[in-house]
Amino acid sequence: MSTFDVIVAGVGAMGAQTCWHLARRGLRVLGLDRYDIPNSMGSSHGVHRIIRLAYFEHPLYVPILRRAYELWRETEQLAGEQLLFITGSLDIGLEGSPVVEGSLASCRQHNLSHDLLTASDINARYPGYRLPDGFVGVHQPDGGFVASERAIVAAAGLAMDAGATLRGREAILGFEPLPSGGGVRVKTDRGTYEAGRLVLATGAWIGEHVAGLKSISVPERQTLGWFRPKQPERFRLGTFPVSNLKSDLGHFYQFPVWGVPGFKIGLYHHLGEKGLADQLSREPNAADEAALRRGLAAFFPDADGDVLALRTCLFTNTPDEHFILDRLPSAPAIIVASPCSGHGFKFSSAIGEILADMAMDRTPAFDLSAFSLSRF
Repeated sequence: MSTFDVIVAGVGAMGAQTCWHLARRGLRVLGLDRYDIPNSMGSSHGVHRIIRLAYFEHPLYVPILRRAYELWRETEQLAGEQLLFITGSLDIGLEGSPVVEGSLASCRQHNLSHDLLTASDINARYPGYRLPDGFVGVHQPDGGFVASERAIVAAAGLAMDAGATLRGREAILGFEPLPSGGGVRVKTDRGTYEAGRLVLATGAWIGEHVAGLKSISVPERQTLGWFRPKQPERFRLGTFPVSNLKSDLGHFYQFPVWGVPGFKIGLYHHLGEKGLADQLSREPNAADEAALRRGLAAFFPDADGDVLALRTCLFTNTPDEHFILDRLPSAPAIIVASPCSGHGFKFSSAIGEILADMAMDRTPAFDLSAFSLSRF
């Protein structure tokens, strides 16, 4: 039977970074994923994902984000490939709305440079927007995006270069604490392994691995769309920021054109389709496109052209939409990582470091009490 210091289940955004941070510290690491590395079955694909410091979800995230920025720069330097692109970010909503006020609270508490812009200010500065009166936006210049699949490839490569063993297409069937209390035995569809610690970073499947999380960590189907702009110069990298826009039509998020053709837009909670990860459809449909086009027509009419691509992914939401980063109370050798409720990718470089600390019984640099299992 093969033995390791740490087994990491799930080699997506969080898991790949965790493998790297552990391996670079000299630990024997096994990373397992039921699908390819990377893959398009979970939560970590879609060409690029937003990163932003003006965090409307809660100011407590900002210190972790600052570390994430540092580690993304280190990752790309070591990998020899740019992964982090700065575009500036906008958090847009009606004046006084939670998105706007939350963003302002993070900026003020952490002394982040920012501007509060009116709808006409935004429309003039970024002509791709067509915001009606009454909307305002918090502009923060450090926002941007991370190249999602490339970031996983980079972290996985660095992990293997540092000595980690990574295996795709090997599904975890079960695990149990060792009788001695000093580790974990993991069974897969290819073998059985033992390790001192197990990190569960399985995203939308985590509720299937930990029964107590089934009602707490709920997978939800999302669809991302890329559309051909009618005025392409208004949506190019360098002329359009990343943004979140909350309205009566829903909470949309947007990117400049990059990596693949088309203007990318998504909708949080999309069509509200929840269920087991393997039972949610990965095939986009006409209703998915229509939901995204409502946002285009209302706020980005110059991007409301031909559809170029639709892709599904899975968010896994907790009731309060905050993360889970904790040990299982009944088995402290098992660490539960995330789920991230649709806003976690940007943190994965820092969460990898945090999980490595936890797996080595070190105290992470951040207060993680808000992410504890006990709150449920």
